[in-house]
Amino acid sequence: VQLQASGGGLVQSGGSLRLSCAASGRTFRSAAMGWFRQAPGKEREFVAIILWSGGRTYYVDSVKGRFTISGDNAKNTVYLQMNSLKPEDTAVYYCAADRVYRGRYYLTGEYDYWGQGTQVTVSS
Repeated sequence: VQLQASGGGLVQSGGSLRLSCAASGRTFRSAAMGWFRQAPGKEREFVAIILWSGGRTYYVDSVKGRFTISGDNAKNTVYLQMNSLKPEDTAVYYCAADRVYRGRYYLTGEYDYWGQGTQVTVSS
């Protein structure tokens, strides 16, 4: 199973970007897909997750009201619409897939597969 993330780039503060992530490979079904990010010198942190059953979403507090996660379970694809971007959003963004949701969505160990990361840089 491979996850391919795309859509990162350089944007000015207040701008928008839309990240995409598609899963491919052998027969693959996930219970949830999410996004994490890692800034230089910092640990990888949870950003957002969507649970395919029921469509519930969770966000880290710092992005609530600015970021929206969505996706298509049948296509194994997840998106992250990022609006009102701030310099502190600068990081490498990683998508991740969870085969069996155990409730610890904020932990990297919850997820079974990871994408390669896409750089998001927000200039002030």
